[in-house]
Amino acid sequence: MPIRPSRPTVVATALAVTAALSLAACGSDSLDSGGSKTSGGGGSASAAPSQTADQALAAKVPAKIKSAGVLKVGSDASYAPNEFTGEDGKTVTGMDVDLFTAAAQKLGLKAEFQNAEFPSIILGVTSGKFDVGVSSFTINDDRKKKVNMVQYFNAGTLWAVKKGNPKQVDPAKACGLKVGVQKGTVQIDDLTARSKKCTDGGQPAITQVVETEQSKVTADLVSGKVDAMAADSPVTNYAVKQTGGQLEKIGEMYDSAPYGIVVPKDQQDFAKAIGEAFASLEKSGDYKKILEKWNNTDGAVTEFPVNP
Repeated sequence: MPIRPSRPTVVATALAVTAALSLAACGSDSLDSGGSKTSGGGGSASAAPSQTADQALAAKVPAKIKSAGVLKVGSDASYAPNEFTGEDGKTVTGMDVDLFTAAAQKLGLKAEFQNAEFPSIILGVTSGKFDVGVSSFTINDDRKKKVNMVQYFNAGTLWAVKKGNPKQVDPAKACGLKVGVQKGTVQIDDLTARSKKCTDGGQPAITQVVETEQSKVTADLVSGKVDAMAADSPVTNYAVKQTGGQLEKIGEMYDSAPYGIVVPKDQQDFAKAIGEAFASLEKSGDYKKILEKWNNTDGAVTEFPVNP
């Protein structure tokens, strides 16, 4: 939701946020294909030092990837602070980038992030376009049927409104509101269920204003196109910070769930090695250092299982 080098100015709020944000316990359950965006190189300079390869872990890397020395990573770089485009307009950066770059180094590999539309990433992994997917994917049963998922962080859904809450929004009483949400995220399911309760009770439905990128969802809220937005907690926290006081959080975080690294279904041993690399980072303290850099230590986990 979720920190890295934040944008230096909030004057052009909608533009800054548009260039930066995109959510997810996000994770799309969809395998729909989507056009990839500009490719970016590896991430920003990490808060943690460069990692020395662990030869025992490196031995668990699939031969084809080990030979290349590179991990092709699919990521939707519109979901700040977790993953977003840097100031050069093409380099993918963010909390997830720092975390996975360090884990890849433990495996003796270089992570190369490629910007792609969120709903297309899982398909990219299953088709071989990407070796892994790192894009704030919430771990759920539907995704685990398609791919392996390595737990590495914990987040929940958090709403935001315009400063002062002029529409008196209450997430528990959202019937009749326009709520912004990113395409393919778990928040779509949440809002759909909430809306059904509204209509079943004879009240007006919740109108979902769905955008491909979370940055556009945030811009919709800033402009007043929607009454509120629902996104992963790190993303909502970052949006509030980046909009210079124009937005505020409303209600409490709920439906907390782990994020997972997406790995092909037939590579469970490799997925376990990625989890072990994260465990090594946690033991050394570098995992926490990276989360501190992005103000997200409240989402830290201490175990990194596959398909929890």
